[in-house]
Amino acid sequence: MTFLTGKHIDRRRLLQGVGAAIALPLLDAMRPALGAPSKGSSTPRRLSVVYVPNGIVMKDWKPSTTGPDYSLTRILKPFEPLRQDITVLSGLANHAANKAKGGGHAKATGSFLSGAQPKYTAGPDVRAGVTFDQLAAQRWSKDTRVASLQIGCEDARMVGNCDTGSSCAYTNTLSWKNEETPLPVEVNPRSIFERLFGTVDPSLPADVRARRALYRKSILDQARESTQRLAAELGGADKRRIDEYLTAIREVEQRIAAAEKDPITPPSEKPSGIPFAYSEYVKLMFDLQVIAFQSDLTRVSTMMLGREGSVRTYPEIGVPDPHHPLTHHRGHPDFIEKVTKINCFHAELFAGFLKKLKATPDGDGSLLDHSAILYGCALSDGNAHSNFDLPLVLAGHAGGISGGRHLAAPDRTPVANLFVQMLNAAGVETEKFADSTGVLDLRA
Repeated sequence: MTFLTGKHIDRRRLLQGVGAAIALPLLDAMRPALGAPSKGSSTPRRLSVVYVPNGIVMKDWKPSTTGPDYSLTRILKPFEPLRQDITVLSGLANHAANKAKGGGHAKATGSFLSGAQPKYTAGPDVRAGVTFDQLAAQRWSKDTRVASLQIGCEDARMVGNCDTGSSCAYTNTLSWKNEETPLPVEVNPRSIFERLFGTVDPSLPADVRARRALYRKSILDQARESTQRLAAELGGADKRRIDEYLTAIREVEQRIAAAEKDPITPPSEKPSGIPFAYSEYVKLMFDLQVIAFQSDLTRVSTMMLGREGSVRTYPEIGVPDPHHPLTHHRGHPDFIEKVTKINCFHAELFAGFLKKLKATPDGDGSLLDHSAILYGCALSDGNAHSNFDLPLVLAGHAGGISGGRHLAAPDRTPVANLFVQMLNAAGVETEKFADSTGVLDLRA
């Protein structure tokens, strides 16, 4: 039974201190006394895209049957505990990439979330289209501290030639604010943390911000008095929720600090603050998103587990070979097996993210209940640079998304049909986007 104090706490209240401004998760005390509904008090919905590079081994990804009784394939096995929370999608195509000029990887990522053909250039005159995630970010920008997060786990360059004459802007980010403005990814956990919770000017040079950070205590220490005042106003359930939330922030902060202390051994290119182990790096980035969603600091994020064309190696899973060359396997079984291992590894990491969202209370459900999260790639067969039958999974239940099935759309249905449905599920009413021909019905 919920304990009500009779006090109503504003949803936008912050725990403040010198150098800190900590937003709060949704609490019972933020609802009107006795649980009476109020206008505009519905739980926020979140929209997210998690991207994996270089295509996926489709024989180990795509289920052979459709509907609720499909069998999870080898790559999809990590989603077994989340079966009712995901929809496996097939049959969707990115026609813009198929029609565009340029490198196969650049065309795929550069058009994926916009449905617009990227201009073939390696110069500064890049051009593509506004991405569907930014339509939601624009709609919610007045309600959140951060309009959207663009997160990457590799190479943040936005200039130069990254794919046979195509700009790095096309391979190294997913989100475009408008036709001429790609949004660079942030690869450093500390920078994301400061953007969410700190009051340090993000426009300052990185070395200046780093020096100032050395003189700062934990943001939780800075906000201690504000936290104590809040606790006096809360009932037991809310106190526990705040304690769990602040503990999660503390743990993330400590992991970032530990990574910053790790010695950088030449010729490593890993910037300070990024965990050495790839899995720990990805988990940290996912945890930052959980906290950002939980506190309603943002409702939109995109995350690239690797840039398109990535040559990352994965020795921790027995794959010391560069990823991209392996995907051009020409049918070689050893290469295909190594790519499959990478695909499975990425799926395991994403499943961990979903489990945390599902375990995090949010209003009358969980964060996963109120989210629409797309996972997958803008290429299916990396060996052929295919833009058809894209390997995609949609997680969450925002707007009544059902889950628990493999949904096969008619062959070569525009992937934009999915984006229209995701926007509507997130509460951003849309009838058409890019080359959409309808809406992909994701309800039971």
